[in-house]
Amino acid sequence: MHSSTRVTLPAAFEVAEIDDLALLIANMLERLIAHNDKIPLLPVLTRFHSRTVPNISVLDYLRRIIKWTKVEKSCLLLTLHYVDQICARMPLFTLSSLTCHRFIIASITVCSKGLCDSFCTNALYARVGGIPVPELNVLEREFLRAIDWRLMCTREVLQEYYINLIRTDSSGRFALESEVEDSDMDSVSSRSASPMDAQVRHRPSFSLLGTRESSSVIGDTSTLPTIEQNMAFAALQHSLKKPP
Repeated sequence: MHSSTRVTLPAAFEVAEIDDLALLIANMLERLIAHNDKIPLLPVLTRFHSRTVPNISVLDYLRRIIKWTKVEKSCLLLTLHYVDQICARMPLFTLSSLTCHRFIIASITVCSKGLCDSFCTNALYARVGGIPVPELNVLEREFLRAIDWRLMCTREVLQEYYINLIRTDSSGRFALESEVEDSDMDSVSSRSASPMDAQVRHRPSFSLLGTRESSSVIGDTSTLPTIEQNMAFAALQHSLKKPP
């Protein structure tokens, strides 16, 4: 996509438009779902499995939740952190077209009630999510057990998820504000730049594969599995658990 058509996003996730966050998160989750849906369904199901695939896209589902629950941006990003947590703690769980929607509404419900000053009732979350209230109550308890009640993470971890979402977005629609500025500066000063200048301008890079040039920038989160690592892990897990 030509750079003139790209949307420049702010360096900090707190000031990004919430619909842009929804687009980025949906793009990542849909790629994860496309990968995991190729893996045959295991005989052991979880509470997050639906009987049939919901007839609403991940993006439209996120937008529906945003519209009616006024969910905070941090809770949206925390959904990705919870995916990584639960995939690490529940080997039988994979995010697929059968589990994604119920996972999202459980994540938003738990996160909003646990971390936000204002939140909705379970009746509203259930109505927006398209499931009965008793079912959401069960999902809420199962979700908390799955993450071992570890609802919180640092702002730096959420910021890393945000940066990686932009850099790995498959649509090519988004660019990070600071990187656009760096690119413009590089194009202006490329003829006179010295090796030392390049080192000063260089920024540590991150990826959802968990590789980073300087972990000190974001704190020690190198032991956390990542979403795209979970893609590979799910494929390996399936190959090891095929019935004889």
